[in-house]
Amino acid sequence: MPPTPRRFLPSTASLRALEALDRLGSATAAAEELNLSQSAVSRQLQTLEDQLGVRLLLRHGRRLALTPEGTDYAASVREALQKITQASQRLTVNPSGGSLDLAILPTFGMRWLVPRLPDFARRHPEVTINLATRLRPFNFASEGFDAAIFFGDGNWSGTATLKLRDEAQVAVAAPALLETDTPTTPRDLLRLPLLHIETRPRAWAGWFAAHGVTIETVTGTIYDQYGTITQAALHGLGVALLPDYLAEQDLAIGRLRRAWGGPTPLSGAYYLVWPEARTRHSALVTFRDWLATQVDDDERLPR
Repeated sequence: MPPTPRRFLPSTASLRALEALDRLGSATAAAEELNLSQSAVSRQLQTLEDQLGVRLLLRHGRRLALTPEGTDYAASVREALQKITQASQRLTVNPSGGSLDLAILPTFGMRWLVPRLPDFARRHPEVTINLATRLRPFNFASEGFDAAIFFGDGNWSGTATLKLRDEAQVAVAAPALLETDTPTTPRDLLRLPLLHIETRPRAWAGWFAAHGVTIETVTGTIYDQYGTITQAALHGLGVALLPDYLAEQDLAIGRLRRAWGGPTPLSGAYYLVWPEARTRHSALVTFRDWLATQVDDDERLPR
């Protein structure tokens, strides 16, 4: 691969000045953050313009602002600086084995992954796993994660996956709610308030379809996490669809009852997902190979 022309490799100082001006909105604020004089910031930005041959700045007296092209460039520069910072932090924290920045779904991550991590730590003490919870789809380009554990169909552009677990869901409610209006068919659940989870917008439609009920829309309240929707069901606010592993304990002690039927397999599964460009990342390879040994066990999920 031929070397990159020098004009396309500006100094870090110039790039930091551009990013700070875009984020803070003024050369004065950028200078204060960078511990430089305003004139020094202006010189760095002028040097950057001259080097690239593109107008990046709008000048109004002593006030500086970015052109639309400068704003777009600053956004790309910000992502690049963040990646350099993260790579440097990983190297500094654990120079021998590396680290893995992993996004996880809160409930599945805490109930399925975290109880297994002590085994990984014993086997691979040289690798550091950094966890962050995410409910919405991840963006590897902008958020800097090495991998994520997420629910879906496994088809995410530009990624590779390892399937971890299918999911079956059970319709549950507080006993008092079902005593006042006991369903005798799956369609009867439409008379009751239905609780929805944000990450599974089609879950109820899939559940009714699996029980032979065709519906166009399903109304009800929406919750962002399984922890909150479980509490809503326990307090009699409606019928919730919960993963069978999550509902088992409350069903066993009678705090929840099945509203109809048993665990119903729905489309989608839990996956470890990573960018194709990170496939050979050493810490990811170590974690992925270990995680593959965990997906075939038949043990029930830890309580």
